[in-house]
Amino acid sequence: QVQLVESGGGLVQAGDSVRLSCAASGRTFSTYSMGWFRQAPGKEREFVAAISRSGVTAPYADSVKGRFTISRVNAKNTVYLQMNSLEPEDTAVYYCAASAGEVVALLRNPNTYNYWGQGTQVTVSS
Repeated sequence: QVQLVESGGGLVQAGDSVRLSCAASGRTFSTYSMGWFRQAPGKEREFVAAISRSGVTAPYADSVKGRFTISRVNAKNTVYLQMNSLEPEDTAVYYCAASAGEVVALLRNPNTYNYWGQGTQVTVSS
């Protein structure tokens, strides 16, 4: 079993930068691919970014390309989402997820993931 806990969300202004963290329990973090998803009010949950267990970054969602960066530090059992140049449209609950899979092309699919965190709210004011 893997437990995931997101943190770092809050209320920010447009143009600000925020780094979200996702801390995982256990000693097997390095065997999991990790992803970030988000869900805005009235919208379905959407893919944001992912990184495989081998450290390969999946293509970012078009809406965040050039602004968001995913990274992981296995020694800390933590995956990060650096979010720059935030826009009001980025307002959402951000979820961290873990997958036992390795195929990068599949990481956009939420069904690929075995474990999910509780989410952290990011609100971007104009």
